[in-house]
Amino acid sequence: MMEIVGMVIFGGVIGALARFFMKGDQNIGTLWTIILGVVGVALGNFVLSLFSYPLDTPGIDWMRWIVCTVCAVIAISVYLGIKNRK
Repeated sequence: MMEIVGMVIFGGVIGALARFFMKGDQNIGTLWTIILGVVGVALGNFVLSLFSYPLDTPGIDWMRWIVCTVCAVIAISVYLGIKNRK
């Protein structure tokens, strides 16, 4: 249960960072920011697992933060592209 709560919190932070690094106006709410941040975290962890990146690292895991943020930027961009097409 705590893993889910941690992933939601981490996803919210990653989603906020992703929106901060994106150019322009992202017309999405806080809930979608958290959801797409969680998607970015899941994708980032999947990408890192493909390269056999260790799950437990001492200290702050900067590589995980960077990869998850990039994946969240991609997730938000895809969502905005689909949303704006309608």
